[in-house]
Amino acid sequence: MSEVLVEVKNLKQYFPIKTGLFKTTPLKAVDDVSFVINAGETLGLVGESGCGKTTVGRSMLHLYKPTGGEVLFRGEKVDAQSIKHLCREMQMVFQDPYSSLNPRMTVADIIGEPLDIHHICADKNERKEKIKQLMTLVGLNTEHARRYAHEFSGGQRQRIGIARAIAVNPSFIVCDESVSALDVSIQAQIINMFKELQERLGLAYLFIAHDIHVVNHMSRRVAVMYMGKIVETGQTAELAKNQIHPYTQSLYSAVPIPDPKMSRQRRRIILEGDVPSPLKLPGGCSFRTRCRFATDRCAAEAPPFTDRGGGHFVACWNK
Repeated sequence: MSEVLVEVKNLKQYFPIKTGLFKTTPLKAVDDVSFVINAGETLGLVGESGCGKTTVGRSMLHLYKPTGGEVLFRGEKVDAQSIKHLCREMQMVFQDPYSSLNPRMTVADIIGEPLDIHHICADKNERKEKIKQLMTLVGLNTEHARRYAHEFSGGQRQRIGIARAIAVNPSFIVCDESVSALDVSIQAQIINMFKELQERLGLAYLFIAHDIHVVNHMSRRVAVMYMGKIVETGQTAELAKNQIHPYTQSLYSAVPIPDPKMSRQRRRIILEGDVPSPLKLPGGCSFRTRCRFATDRCAAEAPPFTDRGGGHFVACWNK
């Protein structure tokens, strides 16, 4: 049985939004989210823009202080104090490879900064050699160590960010839309590199993305988010052929199929209605205003997260 590396329990992240002169309303970006990630495993997290995927990743690493719930890393609670030493074990690769890099620092200094902070290298020569090893590992030319971020392409910048993340030899990395800003051909290179690093370094990933093809290629399990909640999760192969929640069915029906004949035969599920405001979520099931199967029960009570067998969990009354 695999070791549980990261455990998220009832995670909540609310942001106070001013809605009047003396009134604030909580925006529930993440509301009661729970999941586990085993050592060396990749969990894919998908959902439309604004559903809370990135906020989950940032809250796990305490870039945002969670409103409620807890995150455990190898059984140790992640909080403001423990993150100071746990950040060596938990790292993040950001979506925009340019804005996440300091434009005033050279590549050597960007990759070497975590080595300096955590006192990993004994002297300058060891530091220089370690930086060269990391650059080679992510496919960068070591002769470019003195260059600045603006002198590189988008794919090369993302490689710099990945080298910085793995510099402290972490066990877990949050990949926040790490390939969405890249060209398709470069995406493939970065994705393959993520998998090679996982096999070589034993990394576990929370892989956040919009592209279900990418998530299916990267992940062992997939979790689907809608309006701050996980509505369905299961093994990648199981979820690809058997989506239970109507929202998951709609997402997967939108995935392009390269075969024109099969594409014409497939029924596209179009969601009707608008996404509700996160400040005024409907009672009961938050998806009911767009669901073709909604009943009175969906409006009266939020469905529990139930096991449908084989580790396939769904929050839906009608299935």
